Amino acid sequence: MASEQLRVGAVVITMGNRPVEFRALMESIAKQDGPPIDVAVVGNGAPVPELPPMPGAVRTVDLPENLGIPGGRNVGILEFGPGGRDVDVLLFLDDDGLLPNQDTGQLVREAFAADPGLGIVSFRIADPETGETQRRHVPRLRSSDPMRSSRVTTFLGGANAVRTKVFQEVGALPEEFFYAHEETDLAWRALDAGWSIDYRSDMVLHHPTMPPSRHATYHHNVARNRVWLARRNLPAVLIPVYLGVWFLLTVVRRPSATALKAWLGGFKEGWRTPCGPRHPMKWRTVWRLTRLGRPPVI
Repeated sequence: MASEQLRVGAVVITMGNRPVEFRALMESIAKQDGPPIDVAVVGNGAPVPELPPMPGAVRTVDLPENLGIPGGRNVGILEFGPGGRDVDVLLFLDDDGLLPNQDTGQLVREAFAADPGLGIVSFRIADPETGETQRRHVPRLRSSDPMRSSRVTTFLGGANAVRTKVFQEVGALPEEFFYAHEETDLAWRALDAGWSIDYRSDMVLHHPTMPPSRHATYHHNVARNRVWLARRNLPAVLIPVYLGVWFLLTVVRRPSATALKAWLGGFKEGWRTPCGPRHPMKWRTVWRLTRLGRPPVI
């Protein structure tokens, strides 16, 4: 399919507490080169703020309660039909982000049109003031050069593009995660189905530098969801290896007593509670992850 034929949509979830940043993001979507991008905006437990004029179709949903990041995004996907089938590619953008370049939408079209096996693209997140990209925002172990694009094994949740055939083939984001690791869960399922994931340094989202620990449930959810991630996706023999490595890394990083207590509570909850359907990845997927530089034990 030629790039101009690809239908691109965008999903934005918001809690309505950043109206200035939200409006700027929407305006940056409206300014993208090429055919207009249709948008689904989900008010995650809050009304959708006032929208600027948009060249494409706009769908809005006000949810009575906050369903979390994956739950809210899944609602947005459904606004484009089951599995997002009314479009070919969906952008997922944080409501306090901004597309600084007008060619990002066109770059997305060209990337997916050129590679039929490409399932997900992870954008580069840069601070709007300094232009710097944090190492944690480069989704690979060798993250010292954020300007190097490459094949990767996961992606950034609030700055990415997903071919909708991925959702139709492997399912939606795991709503029970609420926040943390939902992208890696989808990435592993996509890789296991044969799709590729790219990190593209030329597709940029501006986002202010903030620590992930700003979220009240960060340490708890990170630990719980990592256990769920392993239980859902890894071959049985790798589950204790993966979680043992992360347990040791967490202790070595010497978190505060409060953070460690929350992390341990989440780790225990991850073992005690249902994690959703289990579909262990194939061993050839384990080898593929290893060849890409990130074996699924870390």
